[in-house]
Amino acid sequence: MVSGTMSGVQIPTTIPNQIGGRTAPASDGRTFLKRDPATGAALCQVARSSAADVRLAVELAKKAQPDWAAATVVKRGDILRQIALLMRERRELIADLVARETGKSRKDALGETDAAIEMGFFVAGEGRRFYGQTTTSAVPNKSAMVIRQPLGVAGLIIAANTPIANVAWKAFPALLCGNAAILKASEDTPLSAWIFGEIAREAGVPEGVYSTIHGFGEEAGAPLVEHPDVAVVSFTGSCSVGRWIAATVGQRLGKVCLELGGKNPLIVCDDADLQNAVTWTLGSAFSNAGQRCASGSRIIVFDAVYDRFTQMLVEATTKLAVGTSDADAYGPVINEEQMTAMLASVQQAKDAGAVILTGGHRLTGGAYGDGYFVAPTILAHVGPNDEISRTELFGPITCLYRVKNFEEAITLANDAPFGLTASIHTQNLHRAMTFVGRIQSGVAVVNGGTYGSEPHMPFGGLKDSGNGWREAGTQALDVYSDLKTVYINHNPLSV
Repeated sequence: MVSGTMSGVQIPTTIPNQIGGRTAPASDGRTFLKRDPATGAALCQVARSSAADVRLAVELAKKAQPDWAAATVVKRGDILRQIALLMRERRELIADLVARETGKSRKDALGETDAAIEMGFFVAGEGRRFYGQTTTSAVPNKSAMVIRQPLGVAGLIIAANTPIANVAWKAFPALLCGNAAILKASEDTPLSAWIFGEIAREAGVPEGVYSTIHGFGEEAGAPLVEHPDVAVVSFTGSCSVGRWIAATVGQRLGKVCLELGGKNPLIVCDDADLQNAVTWTLGSAFSNAGQRCASGSRIIVFDAVYDRFTQMLVEATTKLAVGTSDADAYGPVINEEQMTAMLASVQQAKDAGAVILTGGHRLTGGAYGDGYFVAPTILAHVGPNDEISRTELFGPITCLYRVKNFEEAITLANDAPFGLTASIHTQNLHRAMTFVGRIQSGVAVVNGGTYGSEPHMPFGGLKDSGNGWREAGTQALDVYSDLKTVYINHNPLSV
């Protein structure tokens, strides 16, 4: 069980809620067990919150938010910068916690932690660039401008795949804009949410302005979504839950930001650098155990290079090492339930006629023990309308599709319910630019992977991948603030 002291920080055996600047168990004392995905063993107990805990967090957030909003945005940015500085001082500790709760390698956990820190620095800097707009008026002696104003209480609900980065993407811009924020952590990654809350308090975020609650979606997430005093809900997760959130918050005309996943195409053209395409396909399909909304799960290959590319990809895939060390390509999936579901989907596809070129099974024995490790899996002979072609699996599983030419490739790439990211591999500039113009996605990449986002760039998608808002970049400020049009009339004769 996780407990004790790391880098001077006391880690509790039971991860508590952080509400109103204080740590506390769930109001009814219940907990749930978090397991280590690399071993299946018990890792820690976690507060199992209910609607009562959410009500308290919202009450305190609503009370604290006006004073936080009254502080200058520069002051708020200074406090966020202090969070980022403290995170940088403790990056080793944070990475250790991320690695423990996700099973990913320490190298990958450090990379994720550094990305979260960079997000903090970027958003903190926006405290000096909290731009609105000044313009002219048709009326003499009248000035016109547009300024930003906070929304109130923000409800933040995150996924488990990159836990500390997911916290940073939502918490930093929500707080900078003058909102109080309540984070409902993923039940699979309580440790990173807990350490961020501890650091935020130490950095000077006032009591009640930032709270963390733990628990299950139905018991803790749903009450946060349903609470009438939560002005904006930002959610990363499944389409089904996203649709329910949109409908629920929409009833009170609240604001909703949804990032719901993808079934992302990577096109390999007949003039592609095949070795480069294989390298990026491996990263897109299998890094982070395929637990990326931007995972490359549909590999669309021109007929002229299909056989050669497939041979190269399968050979490279069979050489991937799976485990928790820095030398391994990826670690376990986050929990047993998700592992079971994704393997069932592979079996269903096989029963329908798909061919498993490699993988398709759980890795067991030896160092794998009872961990939730899935072999890197490639399927062929999959139909574009098969369930596995249209459903996000969130695991190290990808499918190959053979097409004749660019027109067939772009048509197949766009024939999906999602529209998050997409990539093409080609040496033809005209083909690449045509792809960028025609692909139905929020992110388009040429000669690279389907994944990857930088703090200053907007990320999000079309269709079932989201509802139009973007997080990261300055566009995240649009999610967590509203606009106020201001007119100032003056009389020169009164000077």
